[in-house]
Amino acid sequence: MNVPAWLWFATIGGLAAVILADLLLAVRKPHEVTIREATRWVIFYIALAVLFGLGVWYFAGGTYAGEFFAGYITEYSLSVDNLFVFVVIMSSFAVPPIHQQRVLLVGIVIALVLRGVFIAVGAAAINALSWVFYLFAAFLIYTAVSMARQGMGGADEEWREPRVVGLVRRMLPVTEEYHGARTTVVHDGKRWVTPMLIVMIAIGMTDLLFALDSIPAIFGLTQEAYLVFSANAFALMGLRQLYFLLGGLLKKLVYLSYGLAVILAFIGVKLVLHALHENELPFINGGEHVPVPEIGIGLSLSVIVGVLAITTIASLVAVKRNPALAE
Repeated sequence: MNVPAWLWFATIGGLAAVILADLLLAVRKPHEVTIREATRWVIFYIALAVLFGLGVWYFAGGTYAGEFFAGYITEYSLSVDNLFVFVVIMSSFAVPPIHQQRVLLVGIVIALVLRGVFIAVGAAAINALSWVFYLFAAFLIYTAVSMARQGMGGADEEWREPRVVGLVRRMLPVTEEYHGARTTVVHDGKRWVTPMLIVMIAIGMTDLLFALDSIPAIFGLTQEAYLVFSANAFALMGLRQLYFLLGGLLKKLVYLSYGLAVILAFIGVKLVLHALHENELPFINGGEHVPVPEIGIGLSLSVIVGVLAITTIASLVAVKRNPALAE
């Protein structure tokens, strides 16, 4: 897929314009987001992603469009798991409801910029070293096992404040209370940072940690950096309003960890097959390519959508029969 520089700039510029407009709306009149408002925004961002995918289909063909949609759905579904942690962060920092959407938006913008760097590094590594696919596959399968254990009630890691947040606390004076939506204030002639800035950084850095499994996952579906970046951008752009839309529904997705584990394991196997097909390691088949079947994007997309549908339906049915599962 040959993507000219002007298309990269146009895409980034378009995404930046949408995010800026969204930010201005959030800043102009801080308010507590309603379900109706969140629904409209979620539909809007999903529609943008669908239109983008159809554009890829028209200009680049069905294969690349399938890769984009598979990557977008995977990133969006993995982002839902992030929302559980976002709820904990919002509660830990006691963010006022009227400022939560601004915190999420700025935090997600930070995450998107950092993910862009991560994607560029990953794309360069894949192009230079084919064996990187083995590392990605191993990490995804390990993450899948961890998620499955979490779903079975195994070791569940609690959210810990990212180290960079602790570094900011040590380097800059932080006020005890919020000062509206302001990130800094002047007190006794000295510039202070408010908790608003701290929680924004926490959201952004925490999302970047989640990217450690989501970025390798999408590289298992497409090696086109342009599609990887755009799928991540659309998934993150719609994440903020999804946070307000799902609300209490998050607790009802009791089998989400299992579904995500299956998806990550499936993509991990797909990466292993691709790595064997592109093999250059001398201790595997003498450094020659291994003639193994590869999983097509059509099957990948079907598995991802099917697993998510089954997981969601099974979760809702289970909670309806036994409400205690949602506790």
